[in-house]
Amino acid sequence: MWTHKAWPGRFVPQALPAKERLRAYAGWCNAVEGNTTFYATPTRDTVATWAQQIDADFRFVVKLPKVVTHERRFAGVEADMRAFLDAIEPLGERAVLWTQLPGSFGPSDVDALGRFLRRLPSDRRRAVEVRHPEFFTDARSTSLLERALTDADAEWVPFDTTVFFRNPPTSEAERETWPKKPRVPRRTRALTDRPIVRYLGRDSVEETVAGWKPWTAVVAGWLREGRSPTVFVHTPDNNEAPALARRFHDDVRALVPDLEALPEPEPVAPATLF
Repeated sequence: MWTHKAWPGRFVPQALPAKERLRAYAGWCNAVEGNTTFYATPTRDTVATWAQQIDADFRFVVKLPKVVTHERRFAGVEADMRAFLDAIEPLGERAVLWTQLPGSFGPSDVDALGRFLRRLPSDRRRAVEVRHPEFFTDARSTSLLERALTDADAEWVPFDTTVFFRNPPTSEAERETWPKKPRVPRRTRALTDRPIVRYLGRDSVEETVAGWKPWTAVVAGWLREGRSPTVFVHTPDNNEAPALARRFHDDVRALVPDLEALPEPEPVAPATLF
């Protein structure tokens, strides 16, 4: 996401036209999750406007359509994938193909996943998020999935919700989010040189920051190994997400001082009546 109702006037200017919203977001963060593509494949012209708003090193982790991953579960999806890959082509190497799978997708489905991943274009980075508990709690299932991902040069994307589920919800956004997110153990092993982490905190900034401390050490270790990680910081309401992402980056930079600083965002002019 690069737009949110709480951000205009705080993180981005008020009333930005659609063709400038991603550029404003990119002043705060150098990567984004493309969630809208899960619901509908955008037109190639729309994606071209996205490509024009971001730099060459910006990372666009774009979610595959739900018809591919959830409805047909990789069966008979050739036409859908051709249309999707053609649409996102303007993003070039900046695009990572993100396969998010439902909780019902278990170890018995791994062979189908592996065949699908190996058919993807070799010049596209691949990342997979699974939610079935056995992948996290059963050693044989873990190894089965890791082998399939490694054979396809794909990353396993952990969605860390452990902090979110540590205590009962205390806000309306937390109560709404509670039944929608997976409860699985934290996973910190990277399979490729570009690991991706999705972290869900709380609407409390203090709890969110305290909860990501294990990740700062993990990400710092990856950087020292020469990997290039991408981390997405979420909260149930996402009202502070851009600032939290930069704060996480600062915490990692305190451990790895030679990590490049993020660019300074453009100042947002206060709203006026005239």
